[in-house]
Amino acid sequence: MIGKRLHELRVAKGLSLRELGQMVKLSPTLLSQVERGVTTPSLTTLRKLSGIFGESMSSLFMDSSKGPSVWISRPGERMLLRGPRGGVVYERLTRGNGEMEVFRAVYEVGQQSMDDMSHPSLESVYVVRGVITAEIDKVSFDVKAGENISFDARQSHRYLNRGTEEAEIIMSITPPVP
Repeated sequence: MIGKRLHELRVAKGLSLRELGQMVKLSPTLLSQVERGVTTPSLTTLRKLSGIFGESMSSLFMDSSKGPSVWISRPGERMLLRGPRGGVVYERLTRGNGEMEVFRAVYEVGQQSMDDMSHPSLESVYVVRGVITAEIDKVSFDVKAGENISFDARQSHRYLNRGTEEAEIIMSITPPVP
């Protein structure tokens, strides 16, 4: 679905793959593969593309041909977003309607999110199992299974698993990261 939506947005702006590639500093070949569904774009790539098109990241997942009324998120059918350098994999639980995004992620021991993210949103992370360390403006908060942390995501933040077992989280972001 994302490839079709990116193609629609690119064509609507009158951009060739080469022009778009120059704007986001990606190869036209990679962009073509994303549009054709051959490869899944990284979070960094999605952020770049959503910025170029003036869209929220969630809008890139919407099927423009039909209005969403009800959507069921099923295991094995969800979009997976991979952090940079083969990092954390985020499983998108929501379809995206421009209001909120919800992700599930499992952090392996020693794994961390991108360094020092910040974006104009509210963010909430519920820890399903394990312990996750949330660093917000360089202050560390250990959040254990059954606990939740919420904050203004304009503050610099990242997540780390400093524990001895996997940590599973559910993350909500509203509004979605552009």
